Amino acid sequence: QVHLVESGGGLVQPGGSLRLSCAASGIISSINTMGWYRQAPGKQRELVATIASVGTTNYADSVKGRFTISRDNAKNTVYLQMNSLKSEDTAVYYCWFGWFRGDYWGQGTQVTVSS
Repeated sequence: QVHLVESGGGLVQPGGSLRLSCAASGIISSINTMGWYRQAPGKQRELVATIASVGTTNYADSVKGRFTISRDNAKNTVYLQMNSLKSEDTAVYYCWFGWFRGDYWGQGTQVTVSS
């Protein structure tokens, strides 16, 4: 079982920045992928960014150049630095952990971009 704990959401003005963190605990293989998805009201959950344990990253087109995903393998923690935030980035952001035993999700953290 993998347990994910997220932090860092909140309210920010357009153009501002936020940093999300997600720490994984439990029996974890060193070979895994972690990332972030988001779900806005009335919309489906969508990929934001992922990063493999070897460092390979993948971003949604809508966040490229504004968001940066990184991880600390020693801490089993993934980060999402979000800059130049827009109102359309408002959503619940979910941490995701994937490995050969399956997928795990965090409880979600609200990010609201509004003036």
